[in-house]
Amino acid sequence: MLLRIDQSSTTPLFDQLASSIRGAAITGGVKPGERLPAARDLAESLEVNVHTVLRAYQLLRDEGLVELRRGRGAVVTDRAERYSQLSAAIDTVVVEARALGIAPDTVTALLREALK
Repeated sequence: MLLRIDQSSTTPLFDQLASSIRGAAITGGVKPGERLPAARDLAESLEVNVHTVLRAYQLLRDEGLVELRRGRGAVVTDRAERYSQLSAAIDTVVVEARALGIAPDTVTALLREALK
């Protein structure tokens, strides 16, 4: 799994990291039951503070995408498979929206309204 962050981005580093892990879950880069790198190791490889990694892991835990286990670290849950299914459904919506000439902002507004 290749994780990237952009130090010059205005998006907080923990959000970038969480988003990158989410993307890996959606594309199958990480599978349910798979352990994510130890926070210290990942922080060192990305040259960020360990608390940045821990905050990203906690955010993903709150979403149900990872489970934090003492002694085992962060483990991807089966929710990753559901993210993949949702991604496929969204792809269908995008194809339909393009065919109908609906702007991305309109599609986003429709999704927000449907999720209320």
